[in-house]
Amino acid sequence: MALDVVELRAFYETALGEVARRVVGRLLRARWDDHVGLRVLGMGYAPPYLDNFREKAQRVLAFMPATQGVMHWPLDGRSATALVEASMTPLPDASMDRILLVHALEVEEHPQDLLDEVWRILAPGGRVVIVAPSRTGLWARLDTTPFGHGHPYSRGQLQTLLQEAQFLPVFWGEALYVPPFQRVTLLRSAPAFERIAGRFSLPGGGVHVVEATKQLYRPIVRRAVRRIPRFAEPVLEPALEPDGAEPA
Repeated sequence: MALDVVELRAFYETALGEVARRVVGRLLRARWDDHVGLRVLGMGYAPPYLDNFREKAQRVLAFMPATQGVMHWPLDGRSATALVEASMTPLPDASMDRILLVHALEVEEHPQDLLDEVWRILAPGGRVVIVAPSRTGLWARLDTTPFGHGHPYSRGQLQTLLQEAQFLPVFWGEALYVPPFQRVTLLRSAPAFERIAGRFSLPGGGVHVVEATKQLYRPIVRRAVRRIPRFAEPVLEPALEPDGAEPA
């Protein structure tokens, strides 16, 4: 079951939520360091991570699903949020350059429909980043954080979803190796957890961070050709003229 917007906002106001925001946000900034003048959209509950792009992007929007609820964001200006149906957003085709899915895919009842909609509104050459809980990570096993709700994913499952929605992964990463406990000693050591795990590409992170680009062509499906067996041609016998027929 998905958390509502009040619970999500409350989590990111805790020390553990701040650690998640910093760790995942650092990875997002590294992937999207070229966002100057681009149109950026967050889907799910993305405001904690979208602040990184407001200063230089042309436009930054946050779409939140009806099952979750919506909040005013940013706090210091006109609201850039909207309550939407995830598979039917009020945007024209190819209208966004970067799309971030966080607290979205794992709680969506029809994840393939969501990715199909992302493909529709993403511009050619645009990129999507998916932050989704990992089946092998500790964060998905405890419901004390938002990443412990919904459906966690393996890398293979995400690969299949992206392939079916015509996305090509260009980056695979994991984050949130620190255990999800509100203990000061653990939270202080979070940077060390991430640094060591990232250096050796260790499995077991709390979330997958996957970046993919939009494919503009449909794969060619090879269909089996049904061959019709060739039968021997019938042997034609001369017809006999009836009795009494006049010769031609």
